[in-house]
Amino acid sequence: MVAAWAALYGTLALVWTATGRGFPFGSNDPAGGASLLRWLPADAGAPLFAVVLLGTAVAALSLPTTSPRGTARVALLAAGWSVVALLLLVVPDMRLLARAGYAPMLIVGAPFGWPPVDYADVFTWQVVNMAISVAGGLLLARALLAWQFRTAGACVSCGRGDGPEGGWASARSAARWGRWAAYTAAAIPVVYALTRFAWLAAVLLGVMELDPTVFDDDSVVWAGAGLGAFGCVGAVLTLGLVQRWGEVFPRWMVGLAGRRVPVKLATVPATVVAVFVTSASLGMFPSGAMTKLLGGDAWLVLPMLLWPLWGVALGAAALAYHLRRRGACHACGGAG
Repeated sequence: MVAAWAALYGTLALVWTATGRGFPFGSNDPAGGASLLRWLPADAGAPLFAVVLLGTAVAALSLPTTSPRGTARVALLAAGWSVVALLLLVVPDMRLLARAGYAPMLIVGAPFGWPPVDYADVFTWQVVNMAISVAGGLLLARALLAWQFRTAGACVSCGRGDGPEGGWASARSAARWGRWAAYTAAAIPVVYALTRFAWLAAVLLGVMELDPTVFDDDSVVWAGAGLGAFGCVGAVLTLGLVQRWGEVFPRWMVGLAGRRVPVKLATVPATVVAVFVTSASLGMFPSGAMTKLLGGDAWLVLPMLLWPLWGVALGAAALAYHLRRRGACHACGGAG
């Protein structure tokens, strides 16, 4: 699957290269002030994407049949994980996280014509390509991890080796450090949400006025409040990674009560959000996006300084949940 994705996307990058049109990032992205690719010229970016993606497609096709050792294996893993980092952390920026935060408002309000936005301005060509990049990066990460397990003599499905399971990856250990990771990942978005709700209250009560040089109108306040609400919901769901109701559906969920929660139902969304948060935070500091709001509105920005920790903690909590609940492996019979 990852080979097909890379081949199709690489072919599209070839079209961008041949026609000189369509490359979504760098100099072709007027709203990419917080993107790590903002200085990339389109005439260099398009062929670079084509080379990387088509090379990834060829490598993905050869992974099942190659088993190098020593330096060659390390070099291939380094190249593969570098491409994963490029797709998951460099190509996306904070717009992808913002769209994910706006999604509940857009879905609920769409039948009522609220908020009054042009969806073409929300889900732009750049944002669509970021989502495609993240999807491909996750596919490549899974394929590369399976190959890494196989070439290390471990189970391709679960990564367990021949020796006894223990250490940080054991279920007991994961339950310990995973709890700290989950609490950290739940606390940070709540702090962010409180500043957004306080901002909304101050504006509505007339205590604070918007600076027209920074914000266009008060719609950004409501958008911030929506992101704050999304963060609170996410914080509650994050706690499910270490709570009983995160493993067994509670009684009030008619039709599902008492059934075990599928592991991927928790780990996949948590992993995706962790990627969104981490990629968003990486572009904020070098772009100067943080310094533009420092001053009288610094209290609105300071919680965003914790986003890198949020992304890492949420990813760790999702991994701990997986390690704790994976059980016996259907492929190798390894015990959970």
